[in-house]
Amino acid sequence: MTMPQQAFVFDMDGTIVDNMAFHTDSWLAFFARRGVTLDADEFFRATAGRQGGEIMRAYLGEHLGDEEVGLLNHEKESVYRELYAPHRKTVAGFDALVTRARLEGVKLAVATAAPPANIEFTLDGLDLRKHFDAVVGAADVARSKPHPDVFLKAAERCGVQPEHCIVFEDAPLGVEAARRAGMRCVVLITTLPRDAFTDFDNVIAIVRDFSELKTELLFG
Repeated sequence: MTMPQQAFVFDMDGTIVDNMAFHTDSWLAFFARRGVTLDADEFFRATAGRQGGEIMRAYLGEHLGDEEVGLLNHEKESVYRELYAPHRKTVAGFDALVTRARLEGVKLAVATAAPPANIEFTLDGLDLRKHFDAVVGAADVARSKPHPDVFLKAAERCGVQPEHCIVFEDAPLGVEAARRAGMRCVVLITTLPRDAFTDFDNVIAIVRDFSELKTELLFG
């Protein structure tokens, strides 16, 4: 019997690269300039996986127009890229995993809330785009995580049914988006502890990095 086509769908920030602390630092600096003080952990839990414009309006006001949000996003993301550029690298075990997946015939996709400039900064800056059959970002979907849109779009572009996709995530909103998409999920605890994910019934593994994954779980 022929096995159905399988896909691995990767969140990018905090999953392919361990950069969420730099994102959080850049957000905190951005808001501090405007007199808004935030708790780093609470901010991450509330916003990881959401698009920049949604975060801007949630903390600075729904009245912000698209042009103003675009300018503010540019400012914040420029700070992030400046902070993270000297530290840019993949999470341990990622390169070996995607190499094995290619050999096994597994489709590969990125599904991220990042804007195009940050996708280019990470995927092209690390020469990773060549690995992926599809890259879906904030500009490709109307709704961000926890809505399932970005994962469903990635599965569609790979030609794989959602139930045959495994998502790799680091944030509760992303795991919830995978659940709503009908996808199983591997969690990387690059930013939050294990107990932040214990209530999700679609989680099949919780690991510190890709090198801890049991291959039979993914390729069996």
